[in-house]
Amino acid sequence: MLIERLKECCGGDLISAELKNGENVAVVGRDRAPALMRLWRDDEKLRLDFLIDLTAVDWLSRKPRFEVVYHLRSFSLQHRLRVKIPVEDEQPWVYSATPLWKAADWLERECYDMFGIRFEGHPDLRRILLYDSFVGHPLRKDYPVSKRQPIVEEVDPVINPRPQSR
Repeated sequence: MLIERLKECCGGDLISAELKNGENVAVVGRDRAPALMRLWRDDEKLRLDFLIDLTAVDWLSRKPRFEVVYHLRSFSLQHRLRVKIPVEDEQPWVYSATPLWKAADWLERECYDMFGIRFEGHPDLRRILLYDSFVGHPLRKDYPVSKRQPIVEEVDPVINPRPQSR
């Protein structure tokens, strides 16, 4: 039922929508993603009003290389949707989902930190898990596992907070 409703309301805007291994999966283009996700959140027959998770996948040998993956849920209608947005390696970015779901804030920062995918329109996109001088993005498949990182001095963030980068 969910897939039929997606096709009915979005038609040509979807790259694909199917039931795959018991999961509802929709693939959308980067440019149409914000409008479609807003529609899915606000549509009375979909009500995908809760962002469960957001992450990325690095398919090193595939074109496009990355996928940003959202897991959405409707508590009132009891269904879920996995949304995938293909992202090219040359320009790894998508639009931020924080205007739709505040929960996207830290999830997008984590994805930026680990994969190097930028989220345009994010209110505070900066590293969240690694220190500022860390070089690279460790969840990319081409990240060298034996790479040595610069040693940084220990700083007490209460006594001497680091300046905010904006």
